[in-house]
Amino acid sequence: MVQKANATISDSRSRSNAEKKLDLGFIWLTRGFAWGIAGILVIIALTVAWRALPAFQAFNLGFLFTSAWNPQARDGQGLYGAFPTIYGTLVSSALALLMAVPLGLGTAIFLSEDFLPQKVRTVLTFMVELLAAIPSVVYGLWGIFVLLPFLKPLAEFLDENLGWIPIFNIPEGSRAGAPGMLPAGIVLAIMILPIITAISRDSLVSLPPELRQASLGLGATRWMTIFRVLIPAAFSGIVGGIMLGLGRAMGETMAATMLIGNSNKISFSLLAPANTIASLMANQFAEASGLQLSALMYAGVVLFVLTLLVNMAAQWIVNRVQAKYE
Repeated sequence: MVQKANATISDSRSRSNAEKKLDLGFIWLTRGFAWGIAGILVIIALTVAWRALPAFQAFNLGFLFTSAWNPQARDGQGLYGAFPTIYGTLVSSALALLMAVPLGLGTAIFLSEDFLPQKVRTVLTFMVELLAAIPSVVYGLWGIFVLLPFLKPLAEFLDENLGWIPIFNIPEGSRAGAPGMLPAGIVLAIMILPIITAISRDSLVSLPPELRQASLGLGATRWMTIFRVLIPAAFSGIVGGIMLGLGRAMGETMAATMLIGNSNKISFSLLAPANTIASLMANQFAEASGLQLSALMYAGVVLFVLTLLVNMAAQWIVNRVQAKYE
């Protein structure tokens, strides 16, 4: 009698053929979307690489390590090198991360813990996320009219008192308060701040409450719980947010173009003008043709590869940390 009742309950809970077909169709649909995204990425990469092939044949890997960018050289064919833009892309992005990660992670901790009433935290969370909705050109204009005048006294002070240090020296031909690496890095940090903060906060909030309760129950202080339990548990999400922010910083075009100075020269000074790959492409793509257009595509391939390497490094770090805490 009991077995018959169990069989009846099992039959009533079993899915119909229509439900099974619907589930299977949904699985294949989502699988198709996933492969479609991968296919779009491959098509974009192959298209850009194909357009960059003439420049690769003309300059090979020397394109990555030379600084010349002269469309009139070699009887009008042009001589091109991307090393200054690669340097500017990496330095400006690293400078942005150096400022944005501590501030973003600290803000995420502040908004995910009970330091303030819930209503106040909700308002602050909305204000931080609102920064992501501001267009990049507005950041660029703010940087020109507000940030550059604000940084001018600071640049003069650094040059006068710490100018013997290369990173604080204003090179000859440059002036204080002009576009350069430092203002571009600051604006990029502000632009990636909401991404890092929002994803880090969501990662911390989504943790099971039992983690916090168990740590406190074992005698850990509040800050020990945050830094030794919660942050390691949410590390993969935090790194994901940082990598998204880094990708935004490396590929940012308009704000960087307006504030970095667009100079194809390498300088160790943060107060000197520089250039990025995205800025180079934005400035010259409209008028480029022939080998110059191919060189710009080559620079785009370099940016694509740099982003891929950064994400691979981030995944490696996440795997190492997860293996340490398992």
